[in-house]
Amino acid sequence: MPSTAPIPARSGGAERTSPVFAPFTLPNGSVVANRLAKAAMEENMAASGQLPDESLFRLYRRWSRGGVGLIITGNVMVHAEALTGPGGVVLDAESPLEPFRRWAVAAKSGGARVWMQINHPGRQVRADMPGVAWAPSAIRVDVGKNSKRFADPVEMTPRQIEETVQRFAETARRAEEAGFDGVEIHAAHGYLLSQFLSPLTNRRTDQWGGSLENRARLLLDIVRAVRAAVASGFAVAVKLNSADFQRGGFDADDAATVLAMLAPLGVDLVELSGGSYEAPAMTGQASDQRTRAREAYFLSLAEELATTSPLPLMLTGGVLRRPVAEEVLAGGIDLVGMGSALAVDPDLPNRWRRDADAKVELTPVEIKDKAVASAASMARVRQQLRRLGAGRRARPGINPKVALLHETVLQRRALRRYRTWLNNRAA
Repeated sequence: MPSTAPIPARSGGAERTSPVFAPFTLPNGSVVANRLAKAAMEENMAASGQLPDESLFRLYRRWSRGGVGLIITGNVMVHAEALTGPGGVVLDAESPLEPFRRWAVAAKSGGARVWMQINHPGRQVRADMPGVAWAPSAIRVDVGKNSKRFADPVEMTPRQIEETVQRFAETARRAEEAGFDGVEIHAAHGYLLSQFLSPLTNRRTDQWGGSLENRARLLLDIVRAVRAAVASGFAVAVKLNSADFQRGGFDADDAATVLAMLAPLGVDLVELSGGSYEAPAMTGQASDQRTRAREAYFLSLAEELATTSPLPLMLTGGVLRRPVAEEVLAGGIDLVGMGSALAVDPDLPNRWRRDADAKVELTPVEIKDKAVASAASMARVRQQLRRLGAGRRARPGINPKVALLHETVLQRRALRRYRTWLNNRAA
């Protein structure tokens, strides 16, 4: 396990005795200044060409100044024809690197390390999106009456699987070239790699299906390819579900097995989360006897995994207060990821240094349909990100239904722009 430096003794203030502000050394030798990480949130704020621009730079400068030790970007897509949303950022072999260089500089401007989260949506693609909807098996997302909003996926061929491995490696290589400190491979939340891991969505009978060893093959091959494409000091992390929260799906025992599989491959950190579009536990919209009602949704599951994990762990999901972050660390977790809390108050870590009781409050989304509630919750968060990216203050009190309506309008505009860009690229 990595070494941990002693908690710095600073006179006065609330930070002196808190493990939250102790540095952490990763297996590759790089040091994260403290135990707080800005976890990935899907901004859907790409400018023309599916590139980051000044609004994202401004947003990430705010987070870097806010006091976290690590920043993980929102989804960066490895396949230009497969986006989680039309405002997604794409980094592939054809993308210009200069905007990404500026993004990395902005994110590191306050002293934080920055990792790029890299992802492929698989079947979790809207029906109105151009491009492809790939999956391990041709099973559409099932969210009841809203299922028609998702594309009918096709089962991936062996060649498409191999090409996907190379896409992840290429994006990681270019992220390093652009100045990022690491990448996080997204294998959670029901996206492509999570789909391969789950027996509910992976019904294949070839070398990528059946046993967990086969279902994990794509993830492991991607990790190997990424590790081979980047320098040893460049961090490689994986985001993994602690559980899917669906009967018969990927569970905590599976997660423990995958952690053991990842350990020899040069992985520096595994971030634990949970859920998917079908069971959106990551937004607090699904319940389980081992999740918390309001904060640190997945802490009980993570504590179980920490007892045997050969790799450092990070937990993300619902942390709003410093005592809860300290409880996470006391449970054997190494880093604490925060998302929505930092969308509301990007300066919260610095406030915790001065006041252990500082907190943010997020009103629960009271919508019965879990899929709609999850979408409204994410729309409310994205509205805060856009406000911060425009140099304005967050407005967490906005009605989530109003935020979802506004998001729908913005997505339509982004979809028209994305269609045009994709057509021009293919010409």
